[in-house]
Amino acid sequence: MVRVPLTDEERERGERLGQALRTARAGRSMVDVAGEAGISVETLRKIETGRIPTPAFFTVAAIADAVGLPLEELRAAVTPAGSPPLSQAS
Repeated sequence: MVRVPLTDEERERGERLGQALRTARAGRSMVDVAGEAGISVETLRKIETGRIPTPAFFTVAAIADAVGLPLEELRAAVTPAGSPPLSQAS
């Protein structure tokens, strides 16, 4: 299976995601947050640094929950200013 290369926009969004999660983690250690989220410290490190720009939704949700960051706030943090809102599913 060949993976389609990520666009610059997708990579930038991954960097914004990592920054938002790192900021929300505040003074907590990566070990504590990763343990609470049920992921490895290395996975958390890669997400926070943008090396995994498109992590699985449930991984992101677990990290956000572990740091007390509502998903709506996280979505707002990774959406570039001036972007149209996500459409509502019918």
